[in-house]
Amino acid sequence: MKTIIYTSHAPAPIGPYSQAVLVNETLYTSGQIAINPFSGDLVFTDITSETHQVMNNLKAILLEAGFDFSQVVKTTIFVKDLNNFSAINEAYSEYFISDAPARETVEVSRLPKDANVEISCIAVR
Repeated sequence: MKTIIYTSHAPAPIGPYSQAVLVNETLYTSGQIAINPFSGDLVFTDITSETHQVMNNLKAILLEAGFDFSQVVKTTIFVKDLNNFSAINEAYSEYFISDAPARETVEVSRLPKDANVEISCIAVR
């Protein structure tokens, strides 16, 4: 059985997908970019601010489903420029205090709305 997860504290989907889907005890989030859910604007200040907005969007989805970052077992990061890896990694690491999840980071040519970073995650109870 699957349950669709939605919160107004994360950006509304910009296409035919859900913010997250809960199947049994596993939560699968869609990739999040740095859209401020309240203004609808993309955060382009700098890559650190953009990454924090992405992580806050994921946090809102996790909380809506009754999860937190300690239950995240896997993340996927898409970046437009791997030269930003260190700054993204530094901001990202603030959300995982111990036992960081498995992860891959992939450089891509383009992301939705010309974002610089997109992150998705899988969490388990």
